[in-house]
Amino acid sequence: MNELLRRAREAAPDMTACLQALCEIESPSTDPAGVEAAARFLAPQFEALGLAAELVPVPGAGPVLRAKSRRGQQSALPVMLLGHLDTVWPLGTLAARPVRIDGDRMTAPGSYDMKGGLVVVLFALRELAARGPLPPVTVFFTPLEEVDNTPYRALMEDEMRACSACLDFEPAWPGGAVKTGRKGSGQFKVRAQGRSSHAGADLSLGANAIVELAHQALAVQPLTDPERGTSVNVGVIRGGIRTNVVPDLAELELDFRYPSLEEGRRVEAAVRGLQPRVAGVRLEVEGGMNYPPLERNERTLSVYAKAKAAADALGLPLSEVVTGGASEASFASALGLPTLDGLGPDGDGAHALHEHVLLPSLPERVALTAELLARL
Repeated sequence: MNELLRRAREAAPDMTACLQALCEIESPSTDPAGVEAAARFLAPQFEALGLAAELVPVPGAGPVLRAKSRRGQQSALPVMLLGHLDTVWPLGTLAARPVRIDGDRMTAPGSYDMKGGLVVVLFALRELAARGPLPPVTVFFTPLEEVDNTPYRALMEDEMRACSACLDFEPAWPGGAVKTGRKGSGQFKVRAQGRSSHAGADLSLGANAIVELAHQALAVQPLTDPERGTSVNVGVIRGGIRTNVVPDLAELELDFRYPSLEEGRRVEAAVRGLQPRVAGVRLEVEGGMNYPPLERNERTLSVYAKAKAAADALGLPLSEVVTGGASEASFASALGLPTLDGLGPDGDGAHALHEHVLLPSLPERVALTAELLARL
């Protein structure tokens, strides 16, 4: 057995204990105190490795946890180790579904998405520190990835520009594959402003906002193009107060996913160009592209090739997938950084009741990350 993998497997009980402790800190995006508690649990452990760790305040949210190689340790541009502290699970979830370990499986809210990945980062750096000086790194764990990274996006992108590559520790695809491509995502809200009237006595005097949005919901469906990998989904329509009142206001919300910026711009232009179909109704459109795509290009594949070579050296399998979900790694890719995503542990159930991590994958991902960082 490879020596690095052997040492990582010896430390597996400590990894499991660390993950359990981290999962027992509830950190929903909407609870700044919980996110800060998770950051404070991890920060001193990065400090103990010689990194300069700090909690960077974010207005209205928990902090960013940033841990960087000190200036004297940076002989080259650092590699960003990216992750997020927040989960989708509200406070009180843990009381109903406490951490459970059944053999090789830990089932816990937030374990797979993505506290397991945070543990991988910590223990991979521990392994490297035990062998000698750490390579230059910037650990960057964010507080709002699950909802809206706008409050710290500029800071994140500035840190990305100062790095040579980005490794994101979102969970592996079930089965262990890393992610060499992600679709970009965006949202639109389309608001119809019509005119109310009595539905029985004065129907012709009204301008029905709901009927208008029914037309628009059908109008955007042809923007979906499976061959290009583009999808548009009308997920919400709301409006009206009573059946006997012609509704004067209605809203439609849609989600769109796109494999390239060109495709995102195509959908964006089409939605912004929607025209009213019902006389007397006007439309307002707000929103657009949010997450850029992580495009499967030469830069991404160059990092995957190094990861595959690292896995081969460890005697581990490693495959790649392209997925429709978004992550903050996409911002690094859009800035031109060689980027690889999905380096967190294997498991399943992101955002689902059966969310779990396969514990044997923790030391495997730790060894893979340590070997990949040495090669980068």
